Amino acid sequence: MGAFFGVLFHFIGGFASGSFYIPYKKVKGWAWESYWIIGGLFSWLIVPPLAAYLTIPGFMEIIVATDGAILGLTYFFGVLWGIGGLTYGLGVRYLGVSLGSSIILGLCSVFGALIPSIYYNFNPKAGKDSFTDLISNSWGQWVLFGILICVLGIVICGKAGLMKERDLSNKGQLLESTEFKIGLGLFVSVVSGMLSACMAFGIDAGKDMADAANAAWKAANPGQGEFLFQNNVSYVVILLGGLTTNFIWCMALNIRNKTFGDYVNGETPLLKNYVFSALAGTTWFLQFFFYGMGESRLGNGASSWILHMAFIILIANVWGLVLKEWKGVTRKTYVTVITGILFIILSILIVGYGNSLK
Repeated sequence: MGAFFGVLFHFIGGFASGSFYIPYKKVKGWAWESYWIIGGLFSWLIVPPLAAYLTIPGFMEIIVATDGAILGLTYFFGVLWGIGGLTYGLGVRYLGVSLGSSIILGLCSVFGALIPSIYYNFNPKAGKDSFTDLISNSWGQWVLFGILICVLGIVICGKAGLMKERDLSNKGQLLESTEFKIGLGLFVSVVSGMLSACMAFGIDAGKDMADAANAAWKAANPGQGEFLFQNNVSYVVILLGGLTTNFIWCMALNIRNKTFGDYVNGETPLLKNYVFSALAGTTWFLQFFFYGMGESRLGNGASSWILHMAFIILIANVWGLVLKEWKGVTRKTYVTVITGILFIILSILIVGYGNSLK
């Protein structure tokens, strides 16, 4: 039963992550930077402390009692991860929910597996797998094989994006009327995939805070296992770093594009724009909330991450079909993108299998 609920929690988290951008499409008359930062205020500033308050009594006391160096490092990784989150939004904006999410999450799986292992090769830590561990063990070789399949899937998806651009141009559907930009979209997707791995570093850096929350809960609830919500206190600090990056960038765009007036523009549906932006931001945070619950039930961080990624890709592509993001392309282009997505999903399953052999 625990495994069933673990999978269910990951599905809910994956649904939240794969769906969070949909409410933004209901925002009318605002520039991207305006609705992105309003949603971000909920994602990174409002909802995380609220979630911690509701699940961890005295969470602020835990943060205040934490060593400043630990807080600084946790915040720093949050800043780097924030760039990954920012470019995720741009990747989805320029490539669409389906193609953008598939490429970014595929890259996130690749870099999420490689970057930490390379780091721990130079900075060994008990319980952490190094790159040497990957190449010298059968389970690690399966992981690397899965990564290779993922890269192939990303290349196929990239080719599908180029084919889509050509198809739309040939049919006289002006790309200027949409935000589809294959070159820029692929670039920001690579950046997003690389830096999104910093979330894992942030959680690791803030482990002392999670351990304190876990110890307090176990003392009050003896014999009931691990605390479901222990990472919620770490998220407060990590996501504050993410807010910093996104706030600076969005304010710079507001200045450059002269879009500060969006927030009070009476000619737009202001209330609806704020509500949909808040809904998007809150939905985005829920992926982490349910991810932590799923991992606590399945008891395998690596396999939990792989399962989480698979659900996000599946949900994002269902939305891509619903939103008709591939309308107007040839059958060959459609088959190509489906093939690339299937390769990415297969790679995630292979990586999950490799991790299960440890």
